[in-house]
Amino acid sequence: MATPFLTVERQGRIAILTMNRPEALNAIGTLDDCDCIVDTLFALGNDRSISALVLTGSGRAFSSGGNIKGMQQRTGIGVLEQPDSTRANYRRGVQRAVRALLDCEIPMIAAINGHAIGLGLDLACLCDIRIAADSAKMAASFIKVGIVPGDGGAWTLQRIVGYSLAAELFLTGRSFDAEYARSIGLVSRVVPHEDLLPAAIGIAQDIAANPPRALRLTKKLLREAQHGRAHDVLELSAAYQAIAHETHDHAEAVAALLDKRAPNFTGE
Repeated sequence: MATPFLTVERQGRIAILTMNRPEALNAIGTLDDCDCIVDTLFALGNDRSISALVLTGSGRAFSSGGNIKGMQQRTGIGVLEQPDSTRANYRRGVQRAVRALLDCEIPMIAAINGHAIGLGLDLACLCDIRIAADSAKMAASFIKVGIVPGDGGAWTLQRIVGYSLAAELFLTGRSFDAEYARSIGLVSRVVPHEDLLPAAIGIAQDIAANPPRALRLTKKLLREAQHGRAHDVLELSAAYQAIAHETHDHAEAVAALLDKRAPNFTGE
């Protein structure tokens, strides 16, 4: 049996997801790869004992994006025999994986350990927090192979860095290093390569120490606030707050603060 594209390691309330095709620089080459992403996120989303995710890559790449040979041979997740088939293929494969990342309620940290190119960069952009190794290289380089960002990256990247910078990165296709990514707000911190995973796990542990249901509600609220009107976000905030106030963990958090003790959160 082939190794799944994503492997999962549990550490308490944290799950570490590793893209595991190092010989192909973790390129996403098949519909099975996309299905693995969808199925893994669905299973973890239904596991209330998970409060934070870390996404990284094995070997020297985070993900090199799509499979270039597959494009040439008209196989895999991209181009097929004619435009209608190609459109359906994108929607059936890579866009399904992107939707799963967009719909994921669990806070997710991208630990960018190496090359994050094209689709690989867009996967990182779909995470809530991004940190990078000092050796990482990135590019929104679809234009270099004569295509557009068919995975939704045109929506995601400009919400992180703004329209002008996103346009520059997509239209030039040039590569850039981790420090430049930090300077434009694409990643929140840059660390030595050997410190990357411990740093990402440390952030995940800080997140997972908080009430699980409030974490998921907060992430959903942040995502909705990216494109909602202020008045709509206020209404949603009130609704989510009403839910949070009725949780056992809220009562436990208040009691622990007043008692000056560590809280014991159960996710209820």
